[in-house]
Amino acid sequence: MRYHIRHETEYAYAEAVTMGYNAAHLKPRSAPRQRPLDAAIDLSPAADVFNERTDYFGNTATYFTIQQWHTRMVVTASARVEVEPMPALMLNVSSPWEHVRDKVSTDRSAECLDAYAMSFESPMCPETPGVLAFAEPSFPKGRPILEAASDLTARIFTEFAYDPSTTTVATPLTQVLDQRSGVCQDFAHLFIAAVRSMGLPCRYVSGYLRTFNDNGEQLVGADATHAWASIYADQFGWIDFDPTNNKVVSDHHVTIAWGRDFGDVSPVKGLILGGGDHTVDVRVTVTPESTD
Repeated sequence: MRYHIRHETEYAYAEAVTMGYNAAHLKPRSAPRQRPLDAAIDLSPAADVFNERTDYFGNTATYFTIQQWHTRMVVTASARVEVEPMPALMLNVSSPWEHVRDKVSTDRSAECLDAYAMSFESPMCPETPGVLAFAEPSFPKGRPILEAASDLTARIFTEFAYDPSTTTVATPLTQVLDQRSGVCQDFAHLFIAAVRSMGLPCRYVSGYLRTFNDNGEQLVGADATHAWASIYADQFGWIDFDPTNNKVVSDHHVTIAWGRDFGDVSPVKGLILGGGDHTVDVRVTVTPESTD
């Protein structure tokens, strides 16, 4: 499946901004089953300084500075990307989760070292007794790791309500657990923290979601940036799960970046001088180009 993506972020400021320094993760990355075809970022006002580099996790990170006075800033990212379908998974033939936990903590191959780095807590995915208690029912002794991950995905989908009014970017995971509601970012963080509490590697994935699946059903989290989680499953490599929609990630998902949590891959963040109160409006469209 090929997609055309347009992601527009508009900031409106009550007072003039005299200078702004910004960092963004807006260009789709190369990944298994995904190939970026082209990508561009347009800015209004135009940037006085603009550069890109590959960050620690292999994502494309864009940095730009606007030094002219402005009361409005629009960041428009456009891209074309090709995504291949996910082969059918036999969840019950994956390795027992304890085997994966022990292997990544002792195997010194590059693949396992990379995975092991994602098994520790991070600022937005802390280890807490509540998270461990939530995780344990999905990870009984000897259970295949992908079966456990699928069960955890289904439990988050069933037990938590999707409600954008109940959380913000800064809402702690403990509050999400207590109130049993949130958005895709919260559910991804909960999944990641739960998996890591069992000593397993898991990473945060930021991207986009096709608005409707092949059956015409609308997917939750479409028409905006989306988030899900990826668990390391030994011989299967990294497998992505979307707890917001109770799905293994498919060719309906487009990956932009991955890291430890949202803080590593925020679509746009920055520092400004001036501005006062401001509003942010985000508009995303993900349009299939073909079904080849």
